[in-house]
Amino acid sequence: MHSEQILKQLRSLANPKNVAGMARYGINTENTYGVPIYILRPMAREIGADHTLAQELWSSGIREARILASMIDDPRKVAEEQIERWAMDFDSWDVCDQVCSNLFDKTDLAYHKASEWSHRDEEFVKRGAFALMAALAAHDKQALDEAFEAFLPLIREQAADGRNYVRKAVNWALRNIGKRNVNLNGVAIATAKELGKTDSKSARWVAADALRDLTSGKVQKRLGSRPGRPR
Repeated sequence: MHSEQILKQLRSLANPKNVAGMARYGINTENTYGVPIYILRPMAREIGADHTLAQELWSSGIREARILASMIDDPRKVAEEQIERWAMDFDSWDVCDQVCSNLFDKTDLAYHKASEWSHRDEEFVKRGAFALMAALAAHDKQALDEAFEAFLPLIREQAADGRNYVRKAVNWALRNIGKRNVNLNGVAIATAKELGKTDSKSARWVAADALRDLTSGKVQKRLGSRPGRPR
């Protein structure tokens, strides 16, 4: 399938009402057709893995094409240059999160970029750091606890970033790490309690929201039989 065919199909699915709704959630509505994720995923399955096509779709600049690109690209063929180039193109939290959780978290550089990007200034690149942490915590079932414990100092450092899209991703990362197993739940709760004692309003928000989630009966019950992985 050619990129022009896919772009034509996406245009045919354009939904102005959805675009208006996206704006209310802080999604960048430039270069978007309003096609929802639940339509894009079956399209991606039908297309199948295609690294070259993913590059073409990304180059279109269209939101849905870029999300689709992240779904069909082959993580084994994704080089650091591509990761950096795509990250610099992030212009909306949803594209950032989709790319990080569909593709970048499956590359060999995922843990490195999560750490490296946490110190970047660009809002959506920095968000990408914590979106990667959250995605890895959810998807990398074989990782040892220490891989996620290494993220906690970065979370403590950056929780004071008051930019909404950054602090929400920091919170997301902390909560996902704390939901992996009992051990990580304990250290994530301890991290949140530390943040709650700081002078930063943003860090205190991250702490309060994470504590509500991580100490909830639902999470504690689910984690009851999930001990931490050995170091």
